[in-house]
Amino acid sequence: MNTLQSRNSFLPTSLEDMHIRGWEQLDIAFISADAYVDHPSFGTALLARLLEDKGYRVGIISQPRWNTTDDFLKMGKPRLCAMISGGNIDSMVSHYTANGKIRSKDEYSPGGKAGFRPDHATLTYSARARQAYGKETPIIIGGLESSLRRMSHYDFWSDTVRKPIILDAKADLLIFGMGELQTVEIANRLNEGQSIKEMTDIRGTVFATSQKGLSELENQYPIITLPTYEEVSDRDKTSNTPTEAGKKAYAQAFQTKFLHENPMHPERLVQRCMDRFVVQNPPPRPLTQKEFDEIYSFPYTLDAHPDYSKAGGIPALTEVQFSLTSNRGCFGACSFCAITSHQGRMIQVRSKESLVKEAEKMSRHPAFKGYIHDLGGPTANFQGLACDKQETFGPCPQKECLWPNPCSNLKDYHGRYLDILKAIEAVPGVKKVFIRSGIRYDYLMEVCQEPTRSKFMDHLVKNNISGQLKVAPEHVDPEVLDAMGKPTVELYDKFCEAYEATNKAAGKKQYLIPYFIAAHPGSTLDSAITLALYMQKKGFIPDQVQEFYPTPGTISTCMYYTGIDPRPGKNLCAIYIPKGRERHLQRALLQFNKPENRTLVMEALQKAGRTDVSRLLLQNRYKR
Repeated sequence: MNTLQSRNSFLPTSLEDMHIRGWEQLDIAFISADAYVDHPSFGTALLARLLEDKGYRVGIISQPRWNTTDDFLKMGKPRLCAMISGGNIDSMVSHYTANGKIRSKDEYSPGGKAGFRPDHATLTYSARARQAYGKETPIIIGGLESSLRRMSHYDFWSDTVRKPIILDAKADLLIFGMGELQTVEIANRLNEGQSIKEMTDIRGTVFATSQKGLSELENQYPIITLPTYEEVSDRDKTSNTPTEAGKKAYAQAFQTKFLHENPMHPERLVQRCMDRFVVQNPPPRPLTQKEFDEIYSFPYTLDAHPDYSKAGGIPALTEVQFSLTSNRGCFGACSFCAITSHQGRMIQVRSKESLVKEAEKMSRHPAFKGYIHDLGGPTANFQGLACDKQETFGPCPQKECLWPNPCSNLKDYHGRYLDILKAIEAVPGVKKVFIRSGIRYDYLMEVCQEPTRSKFMDHLVKNNISGQLKVAPEHVDPEVLDAMGKPTVELYDKFCEAYEATNKAAGKKQYLIPYFIAAHPGSTLDSAITLALYMQKKGFIPDQVQEFYPTPGTISTCMYYTGIDPRPGKNLCAIYIPKGRERHLQRALLQFNKPENRTLVMEALQKAGRTDVSRLLLQNRYKR
């Protein structure tokens, strides 16, 4: 395939690409903080291909230079609008570690090099796009960064509460969630001549208005009023620290928002910010299976744009290039995860036929070696609505499906998942299908019944693992696990025993690689020591430890900022928050075997009054 043909397989990224297609003007300019990878795991490609399928002329502007309008105008001014995304992950998370250090690599940039995106990319791009295209061109923001910052939110990097991002970005409209339904509806209405200012009723969108504009809104949805931005961001004028009243108001606002994310009970949230009112329309309805299948049927190349070849491609593609997304959404209750706020708690699934067809297409790719790297989603073994009631009523607002114990109405889908696995494994050219997106072992152990559980475990061990299976117990201390919304360590141990027994019966020697989080809200030094002692007893010390990272949109981040547990049923009770040096001490305890951590481990044990275990953790632990 020559270079010209290769470029033509992608959506236009230059004026030359447009002219080859006979286009004089774009309908929509899609601007992203990520490099352009034509794969459905990348939101820009998925939404742009969807718009293309609906007949719109879409151009991709990836990682434009933000100190000039040149890149924004390289394909001219779009006819309908500019759509802006901060990328697959929040640009600040992409740029900084949990300790505030600048990352040396960026997996979503050419060659994995950092520096191709600005801080708060959505804000920067929106300002430059407005300068380039003028006031008459609608600016619509979306993607994870906008979705999780759609109302007043705590910003870890500045240690302040920031205004809803639509105000800082001065955008006309914000799309939250995955965005397919909203994106098409907005494009259609613009194409029909409707003003962006009139689009106040589209589900899954946020807009800003005045007091007069608010009073003129049609009474389409019940209105829920949140505490104002001034209330949730209140700081002491003398010390410039958050007031207790401000933190409580923030927790109340977060809880209210959390309780009203049900697409089956549409309600409109309103938050005042100075003289503006930010209005969040109800979440979009879940995609039907037909719609979900459709968006994976588009002519994706499954490759990074050829412009990146000389730089070494885009590293983030490697893991997902030959992976299949079978589901989206999550009914798990992990406090530190924002998936439920972005994708929702109602699981959406693709058909087996659609997945088989995509696997067949992958098998014809010249780089395919016979291995499907993953078959799953946020949680691989969540393959349908949590219960039958969700179809009519949606998720229970004050009750979680798995935490603290599995709901009696929770349905089991391991049989369905096993059927799909076998169908993909039978595709000619497919040698092996791995499960790398992770499974919820508590769902498997407590909801899946025999003989399905044994059949699933046996198939998993024999066919879907390459030496090790990654799982996420996250901690072992009961209070920390409760704060995280995770199951007990006893259940994890039970799963470990079942996994080991299944491997032994299959004549295999495969390992579990558990993930643990240090310094999560609720974790004291004693909690971290308990975890360290557990790992010492098990003879496992992780090579990498995740230190809790307060990112926008999560329950845990609300806890971190306020010191309050906002979850329904917790009555806004206080929760311990490790901060400052203690975060480093807790992280060191999780890797007590490293020589460079010896001083920190001793300091932690002395502060906790637990020097009685110092020999157990430190003796003979420094041989590499």
